[in-house]
Amino acid sequence: MRGRAFSVAALTWWNELPEEIRALWDLMQFRRACLTALRTGRRCVKAAMWGSDAGVWAFFFFLLLWVIGNTTANRPCVPKFVGSDAMVCVCNGTYCDTLDPVSLLPEGFFLKYETSKIGHRMALTEGKFQLNSTNPGFLGLEYIFSASERYQYVKGFGGSHTDAAAINILSLSPAAQDQLLRSYFSETGIEYNLLRMPIGSCDFSTHPYAYDDIPYDFDLKHFSLAQEDTNFRGAPRKSPVGDLTFPPPRRYRLILAILDKSQRPIPYHFGPGGQVAPQVITDEEKDVFVVAGGQRRAQIQHDIVALLLGGIVDARGSPRAADYRDGPLGYGQDALEDRDLRVEVLGNSSAAKYVSGIAVHWYLDRVFPAECTLGATHRLFPDYFLLYTEACNGFRPWEAKVDLGSWDRGVRYSKNIIDNFQHFIVGWIDWNLAVDPKGGPNWVDNYVDSPIIVNVENDEFYKQPMFYHLAHFSKFIPEGSVRVRLTSKNWLGCRLQTVGFLRPDGAAVVVALNNCFFDVPFSITDSPMGVLEDIARSYSIQTYLWKRV
Repeated sequence: MRGRAFSVAALTWWNELPEEIRALWDLMQFRRACLTALRTGRRCVKAAMWGSDAGVWAFFFFLLLWVIGNTTANRPCVPKFVGSDAMVCVCNGTYCDTLDPVSLLPEGFFLKYETSKIGHRMALTEGKFQLNSTNPGFLGLEYIFSASERYQYVKGFGGSHTDAAAINILSLSPAAQDQLLRSYFSETGIEYNLLRMPIGSCDFSTHPYAYDDIPYDFDLKHFSLAQEDTNFRGAPRKSPVGDLTFPPPRRYRLILAILDKSQRPIPYHFGPGGQVAPQVITDEEKDVFVVAGGQRRAQIQHDIVALLLGGIVDARGSPRAADYRDGPLGYGQDALEDRDLRVEVLGNSSAAKYVSGIAVHWYLDRVFPAECTLGATHRLFPDYFLLYTEACNGFRPWEAKVDLGSWDRGVRYSKNIIDNFQHFIVGWIDWNLAVDPKGGPNWVDNYVDSPIIVNVENDEFYKQPMFYHLAHFSKFIPEGSVRVRLTSKNWLGCRLQTVGFLRPDGAAVVVALNNCFFDVPFSITDSPMGVLEDIARSYSIQTYLWKRV
């Protein structure tokens, strides 16, 4: 921990060096320049704290250790402070912070990853379980990890490959592009396993476009891919679907025509209303087809599922499966706010037999508590999965569209993920993988924030606190993990927000968010292992992992 903390401090001090000093690669010239800066009152790696010749040598020695150490180990964040309590991590084609693949400790020990408002980013420490608690109950918050009480299985985490994300990523040099994609998807990154991709345009395109604008062309004689499909999505291998201009019922017939032309069997996910604004969600195994829209009449939703899209599923011989991994249709978020929609579709066997789950966006989560939407839906229809497929900050008209380095926006992500997993969601997909400093491009000026901001002028990108909050889940909770019961007692002050899982390898995971202004001591009791005791620092999030007997 001390070594990682010093790495962050050394990089911070290095960033404070005057540009002309940082350009000096000769050791003695560097030393003399730092001493001169000290004597003239300029800030040089905060050497005023040392106030001696030896201090400059000490700094350079530790900086050299940092450089050597990071040729073989985790690369720490290069911080850029953009406000009094706002920080991002800077990446470019030659350097980006990384995370080693998870390597669990022997039984009786645990790993802790911490990210905090004061600047820690996935700081790794190790600890040991105690046989008994050393904290009297009234002094700390006690959790019980109950591995035998299990709930929903996890599908995974990811982001959205919009046109805007592609434009920003491709605007970087090839080396920087590689760093960005590795940050999201590699074992040295945060290990996303889900990717949502709009088919056709969305608001995060530079202009609206469709694949066939000719009315009543149900045979798709005028079908053609857009330039964006070639430039941003590579060779087309998905089923072509899309047209935002056809009014009902033409758009539904167009869906049928397009699906019927598909040359490969794919499971279909049907969004709210059947409006033609389709999506593809890709995981490591297969493609998942999503159609999103805005038709809220319950009977119309039933008819679209049962009479139109269901017919395509029957023609393909793809029966509904109870498990979401193989289900043919997903049903949209309107069902969460309207009980009639849930009952009309999921409660009606003629439509429900084609449905496997519900896709959810987060925009009304502050209006409709999770217990009233996700919880109620799960109680009514426990066999249907709930998957979050869009979230972003800055979408309200009065909010800053991009709030660089905002800790609070990261907290919103973590709170939402924890709360919704406690109400039976199986996965969480963010919106744009990357946007520009304005929050776009977006052809309707509907700019929003993103975990990664691309600065084309400097050929660099910034990892925001949102990125690291997401990492505390996606890096450590792989597909196939299962949520378990995690209960607390004996605490009258600030409660942590927590959620617990068992991984497929049998390891335990607990994520704990402390959004209070003071530190919170707590313990986690896992009966076969003993007691994990720790302190959750103020304004921090931590993930704990340990092997179980």
